[in-house]
Amino acid sequence: ATSRLLVNYQEPYRSQILDYLFKPNFGASLHILKVEIGGDAQSTDGTEPSHMHYENDENYFRGYEWWLMKEAKKRNPQIKLIGLPWAFPGWIGKGENWPYDYPDVTAYYIVSWILGAKQYHGLDIDYIGIWNERAFSSKYIKLLRYTMDKHGLEQVRIIASDRLWEPISFVMLIDSELHGVVDVIGAHYPGTKTVKNALLTGKKLWSSEDYSTFNDDTGAGCWARILNQNYVNGNMTSTIAWNLVASYYEELPFGRCALMTAQEPWSGHYKVESPVWITAHTTQFTQPGWSYLQVDGHLGGGGSFVALTDGLGNLTIIIETMTHNHSKCIRPPLPNFSVVPQRATFYLTGSFYMVETLQVWYSRLDFEYGNSILFQKLHPVKVWKGRFSLDLNVDEVYTLTTLKTGRKCRFLEPPPPQPFPSNYKDDFNIRNPPFSEAPNFADQTGVFEYFVNASDPGDHVFTLRQVVVQRPITWVSDADQTISVIGNFKWVNMTVTCDIYIEKPRDGGVFIAGRVDNGGIYVRRAKGVFFWVFADGTYRVTGDLAGQEVLMKGLSGVRDNAWHTLTLNIQGNSASGLLNGYPLWENVTISKPKNGWAALGTRSFEFAQFDNFHVE
Repeated sequence: ATSRLLVNYQEPYRSQILDYLFKPNFGASLHILKVEIGGDAQSTDGTEPSHMHYENDENYFRGYEWWLMKEAKKRNPQIKLIGLPWAFPGWIGKGENWPYDYPDVTAYYIVSWILGAKQYHGLDIDYIGIWNERAFSSKYIKLLRYTMDKHGLEQVRIIASDRLWEPISFVMLIDSELHGVVDVIGAHYPGTKTVKNALLTGKKLWSSEDYSTFNDDTGAGCWARILNQNYVNGNMTSTIAWNLVASYYEELPFGRCALMTAQEPWSGHYKVESPVWITAHTTQFTQPGWSYLQVDGHLGGGGSFVALTDGLGNLTIIIETMTHNHSKCIRPPLPNFSVVPQRATFYLTGSFYMVETLQVWYSRLDFEYGNSILFQKLHPVKVWKGRFSLDLNVDEVYTLTTLKTGRKCRFLEPPPPQPFPSNYKDDFNIRNPPFSEAPNFADQTGVFEYFVNASDPGDHVFTLRQVVVQRPITWVSDADQTISVIGNFKWVNMTVTCDIYIEKPRDGGVFIAGRVDNGGIYVRRAKGVFFWVFADGTYRVTGDLAGQEVLMKGLSGVRDNAWHTLTLNIQGNSASGLLNGYPLWENVTISKPKNGWAALGTRSFEFAQFDNFHVE
């Protein structure tokens, strides 16, 4: 759920961000885009909607991944696409929190997504994964291959198991049928190392999720080091960064652990961070289909190099000399090593002996004064009788290449940063919304979608509706309540007003909230000030999403299937609540949290509607 805020950037800024990421020979020039197959459940920084909320439901226009894949393909038709589920809608497990009891159902669900990508968006998915960082089932993987082949999807390759090298490698060695259907072994955060069994399979080895590090110059150092050393130490020929762009509220888990930052659609501000230019050192001078040359890429004084060719005479060499303390990734822990300034001499033989000059691109990460040089074109290097030498300092990246197509492109500076508007309204009155979700609302459990109320007399035809009515097969511990957060995490005093409509009789309920202090994988422990009303005519004020810490309760007269207006006012260490404009409770003492987002949600996985949201 990391691209959540990207979609509601205004033009031209949205297209500029996408150009920096995907346009060839422009910025990051990415080769591969991996997206979540939304499963209606929390997947780190929010929930992404499924294409099948319910068994008899199919919709290939929810969420933002279809749009993102199309934008990537528009800029680079050659980009490879991967889909991977983190979670699944509850109906797939028929009540169990497990996707493999009915493997034919799960395979049908995933194949529907691949077919929908093609039918509705003209997108060819290249690779499909199994279940992110969770168990795999050999039976399911074989059935998935069979189901794809049956639907004419022979060209879609399977990557497994998006966790560790084992047990998938060992199982493939003893199960020849499984070995036959898995095309790529993908491991997460491998620390540039692989294992013997993985090599013995003879399969392509990928670091199918890596990086995940704050996108300052140390993050850039991490990224430069692993982009090379995943191959040099671990024989991995693809490295995929989580995540593409930090377009989620920064106070959610792993804030700014992305290649660039675009978390302010309300201002248009974004920042092309140094990892973008480190990426370019590799991506602008190689392509999928190029081959790594099998040389020992360890440099004598520390650091590494890789060499790649297109097999048609082109050669690209990428060198990195990142020091230990300037290239630590978020995980795994990095053993000590030393890097010193050195002179490196390269010998080109065979078909490369005839190369006379190499173009040079250079970066130096400056941790002393902050004057980093990023992706600068230097004078070409002359190759004399197949040899050339370079004086390498520490924390540098060089690309030497026969290609002359590299470019460092720039747009004019985007607008300056601004906090989230302190007075924000949304009446959800939009007839043909470009996206299924209202701007800036970041769903953390459940899914909130634009809804058209055909039967309403007029005031509430267009609303926001929570639509997940069965607990999904979760990836982490989603809350037992649904919740979507919005606004500025630093907010202290606020008034939140919203029209609400409980659809579930008897035990249904909804809330509005302020000072909400947690989301993402920690959503279950969210604290704040929560104002609840229930279908049985009662209300509650609690200090937590779970509803354990009751600050006030009583009768409200609210009923289901009727519209009511809730207002929550938080000032200093006191809160009060209004129902339909009249005071319902007041002077409730609030000790903590001191600040946080505004939010709305439901008591359980139940239908409910919201309208005329306003926070000040």
